Amino acid sequence: MTNEFAEAVKQLVADKGISEELILKTIEMALLAAYKKRFGTTSNAETHLDEENHLVKIYSKKEIVKKVENSVFEIGLEDAKKLHSGAELGDELLIEVKPEDFGRIAAQTAKQVVRQRLKEIEKDVIYNEYKQREGEMIVGYFQRERAGIIYINLGKAEGIMPKSQQSPREHYTIGDRVKTLLLEVKKEAKGPQIILSRSHPVFVKKTFELEVPEIADGTIVIKDIVRDPGYRTKVAVYSPRTEIDPVGACVGLKGIRIQAIVGELEGEKIDIIKWDADVKRYIANAMNPVKIIKIFVIDEENKEALVTVHESQLAIAIGRQGQNIRLVSKLVGWKLDVITELDFEKSEYAEYARKAADELFGTDKKALVTEVTSLRDIPGIGKKTLEVLEKAGFSNIEDIIDKKVEALVQIEGMNEEMATRIVEIISESVEVVEEEVIKTGKEVPKTKESKEVEYYKCPNCGGPITEDMEKCPACGVELEFQVED
Repeated sequence: MTNEFAEAVKQLVADKGISEELILKTIEMALLAAYKKRFGTTSNAETHLDEENHLVKIYSKKEIVKKVENSVFEIGLEDAKKLHSGAELGDELLIEVKPEDFGRIAAQTAKQVVRQRLKEIEKDVIYNEYKQREGEMIVGYFQRERAGIIYINLGKAEGIMPKSQQSPREHYTIGDRVKTLLLEVKKEAKGPQIILSRSHPVFVKKTFELEVPEIADGTIVIKDIVRDPGYRTKVAVYSPRTEIDPVGACVGLKGIRIQAIVGELEGEKIDIIKWDADVKRYIANAMNPVKIIKIFVIDEENKEALVTVHESQLAIAIGRQGQNIRLVSKLVGWKLDVITELDFEKSEYAEYARKAADELFGTDKKALVTEVTSLRDIPGIGKKTLEVLEKAGFSNIEDIIDKKVEALVQIEGMNEEMATRIVEIISESVEVVEEEVIKTGKEVPKTKESKEVEYYKCPNCGGPITEDMEKCPACGVELEFQVED
């Protein structure tokens, strides 16, 4: 009997995946329940684990007395000596209670406790095992279909695939091997409910990871996936390594990788798209092979845009029942509308786009080009800087247009920051339209108001000077011109 019990425990461990410790604890609970049913108390009951034989034994602790008044707690000396020869009055004796001593009703109670507890343990074991596998691919076998729900045998448990998680293209017969995504595990009164899916976008992602090693190791990243299960999927891929073509890697040599994925999805069409941080390029990539003429952003904050295409491309861009543009919109996260170029020109957006282009690129030339000669006409030069320049004798653009920072800082009151700012402003704001060469060999601007002036080099710093100057405006050295007869 001991060997049979031990074998039964081992079989439970192997079949149900329940630890031996839990099984023996359950048996201990059952024995205590049976003891209480039989004797009305457990206050004098003790249990002991027999590890060698994989058994749990229960004992009744009784005091040795001359006259027994309560047989549950007491035993006579004569009966005690039969069990233990050295028994004496006042001692306590542990007497093993065997299952047959419990009686029929108590034994049934023990069996029910064991059965119920083992079921609960088994549910917890299954729940914990599959809960930690959520989001993984799992393989099972088709069992049956009832009310649109597919039941999959997973070995230790049964999974269900609701109608919403099925692909309309797929049909199964009993025993078919089915690869699914373990979507979710719920704890229910009847046991854990394991929900499987073949329509979820993550199912496609996991399939790519199995077929494309570069995705599995992170060399290529799947940025977005959108799906119309059974019909079309769009996958946006990206690689931080510029030398890798993410789209080509997913397609594989002669298309072998993408063919394997399409086969797993029962012929569902898959578009692999190169992800781009620039939303316009991303939209264009997502709509390939449709040739886009223009993408017009209607509302950047609310992510709305208008895509214009040639009339011959309109049907392809929209797709059957709007499937293509709907999937593209979901993929890039923008609300997109597609119209022909002709319809765009007739729309309210065309005039708005033209005005925006005029403002951006400055098609109004009068607003762009203004002839100036005075430094005061140049925006950006501060009042203090102007005062320093004018005090040094510089009032026109041609006075400083060719000066570097090193020369400007020589002017009294001018610091490096002011000089750098002047050079930047002149560089950005002033364009020389017509130039003439002067005696210094340098080029200076010629404007409508400029007069014919002869320039000479300062003997000290080499800066430009004229005959009417008493000091060099750059270095401050006193000047004296010799008048030739």
